[in-house]
Amino acid sequence: MFGGKQVLRLLAICAAALLFICAACGGGMSTAEQAAAEMTGGGNPARGRAAIERYGCGTCHTIPGVRGADALVGPPLTQVASRSYVGGVLTNSPENMIRWIRDPRAVDSLTAMPTLGVTDQDARDIASYLYTLK
Repeated sequence: MFGGKQVLRLLAICAAALLFICAACGGGMSTAEQAAAEMTGGGNPARGRAAIERYGCGTCHTIPGVRGADALVGPPLTQVASRSYVGGVLTNSPENMIRWIRDPRAVDSLTAMPTLGVTDQDARDIASYLYTLK
């Protein structure tokens, strides 16, 4: 029979093994998701997709993989990672994508895209998701 210390030691070993396996597998992220997370300085594509729904981006945009995001008010965000420009004015880079998402009117005062008060982390997460759309 196992004593209390042996059970705790066994649990600690199992927890460490589980953490190692998760780290080795990228925490369940695909290669594209891992690359997007690295590009955006720690963005998380899964959280980004949830943030897109929460901020209502699908009210204006068509966004693959986002439930109900099939509007045509703004440009469709299909293959946005492959485009040359963000918002038609900024070179497409992670920094510029995050900047645009956070405060589009600071970049282009005439844009129809509203400033939604997106936090820096949410903008990183959203950009990370969008960069998986190639």
